[in-house]
Amino acid sequence: MALPEGKMDVNLSNTAVVLTDPQNDFLREDGVAWKLVEESVKENNTIENLEKLLKAAKAQKMKCFISPHYYYPYDHDWKFAAPLEEMMHSGGMYDRKGPLTMEEFRESGADFLNVLKPYIEDGETVIASPHKIYGPENNDLILQLRKHGIQRVILAGMSANLCLESHMREFLEQGFEVAVVTDATAAAKLPDMDAYAAAMINFRMIANAMWTTEEAIEKIASS
Repeated sequence: MALPEGKMDVNLSNTAVVLTDPQNDFLREDGVAWKLVEESVKENNTIENLEKLLKAAKAQKMKCFISPHYYYPYDHDWKFAAPLEEMMHSGGMYDRKGPLTMEEFRESGADFLNVLKPYIEDGETVIASPHKIYGPENNDLILQLRKHGIQRVILAGMSANLCLESHMREFLEQGFEVAVVTDATAAAKLPDMDAYAAAMINFRMIANAMWTTEEAIEKIASS
């Protein structure tokens, strides 16, 4: 039996764009995780599509939210971690000097990709407190969404099978509708695994809708 096609309405009063981890460590060529996701980013035109998505949302004055990933020095004292956490910590991924300082933050791996900064740092985008593993359970993103009256989320960002999928799952559990923008994300491709393909299967089964960037832009423009 085939799954029915997903659907989600878009309304400026209750729909927002949410990006996870639009940061240099994933999306810049010298980023810690770039070599893992490079093939997928290039195949999907992820960077260009993230910019298009933000531009379209801003043109319609649609609310945008960012869920960033930061690690502070004391996070490296954790007593246990899963394999990917170990990799992130050992590589210095998303590292910052601390929550109360911007020292060495600009242009670091934890900083936002330059091409996206005009949209993220415009004074209108809501930048949530950092998530620490993959999902938004421990930051203030869901509180911010609810306080802004958001019920539907257009979701994109990095990485497809990790933070993006974890955010999608928690949003759904919290009663939001979620449409995933499939070519405004990417994931690791390794000899024994295709993380992007794995995420697409779960998005198809779990998300309310799956759209390309162009489809998402059309829906935003007509909202």
